[in-house]
Amino acid sequence: MTTAPNPTDHPLHRLSAEEKDEVGRAFQAIHDEVRADLGERDADYIKSLIEFHRRLAALSRIALMASRYPPMLAIGVTGLSIAKILENMEIGHNVLHGQWDWMNDPHIHSSSWDWDTASTSVAWKHSHNYIHHTFTNVVGKDKDLGYQVMRVDPKQEWGPHYLVQPIINVLLMLGFEWGVAFHDLDFDEILAGKKDKKIFKEELKGIAEKARRQIVKDYIVFPALSGRKGFKRTLQANVTANLVRNVWAHAIIFCGHFPDQAYTFTEEEAADESRGEFYVRQLLGAVNIEGSDTFHLMSGNLSYQVEHHLFPDMPSSRYKEIAPKVKAVCEQYGLPYNTGPFGKQWRMVQRTIVRLAFPGGKVRPKAPPYVAPPAV
Repeated sequence: MTTAPNPTDHPLHRLSAEEKDEVGRAFQAIHDEVRADLGERDADYIKSLIEFHRRLAALSRIALMASRYPPMLAIGVTGLSIAKILENMEIGHNVLHGQWDWMNDPHIHSSSWDWDTASTSVAWKHSHNYIHHTFTNVVGKDKDLGYQVMRVDPKQEWGPHYLVQPIINVLLMLGFEWGVAFHDLDFDEILAGKKDKKIFKEELKGIAEKARRQIVKDYIVFPALSGRKGFKRTLQANVTANLVRNVWAHAIIFCGHFPDQAYTFTEEEAADESRGEFYVRQLLGAVNIEGSDTFHLMSGNLSYQVEHHLFPDMPSSRYKEIAPKVKAVCEQYGLPYNTGPFGKQWRMVQRTIVRLAFPGGKVRPKAPPYVAPPAV
């Protein structure tokens, strides 16, 4: 159920300053409670998941050495696709957020982790961890709002170049890791002449080196291990696994940020905000995706996008556990808890991308205040 947007009922403006501070303290208490409870079970979780991923990736690569046999090809492609999704979504993304820095493990730390994607860790942490998570859904500040190539909110000024954004969306979906890598360069700043040329050259050099390693690994070395007869099939298998990972990551990330329920904000609304206002903006700007435990794992627990934006440095394995507490805060203060089924969220996003390719567009209805369902 959704309700028509009403500027006077915008949750960010409806709450008093005191209520926003109370919301901030309530969310901070959830964060601090989990932080104090982190321990062996959390460490065992991430270590066992990394071990599982590495074994799955290795076994899949071994299977692809016999890719000339169709059953081994199918096993290898499936296993490698799952391994790449796990590494990017639940491991790499979350390790780079510093979710596991508390362990002080030099091998599982945001300062040392390098993931299996085209983006360099340094560039990603700046464009995503800092820019996106600081200025979430602030039009003109959050570079992830349309990734600088698409119009996904009516507040964004329309231009003729947006007419091709449905095509750009498909291309971005297929090559998502490369699109994100070049997005990290911030072409708006480059075209405006605001980016330091030395920094730009260093970042471009970093991407080129990372791209070289990714291409050599997936498209030369591992296919070569399959021998002359298996080279082509293993090459195709690696391309397929990367495509599967790209399409999945694109779907999960877009469904967590661009469905109808997500609010966007002006720079004025986000200026000089209190801690409580920051929490409210993060809550309103994210959308959860409903699904099974397996679905949440394969999404990197980014299906709990609301909890992730509230607590990006909290181990993702704790998001399901704290979701009822987040809902309770929402109900107490009349705030929405944005969530919906994957298929519905995905269709909303695609409709928005097609509609906003053309001039105009309107703000879609938002979710009502959260009310817990009656106890059964």
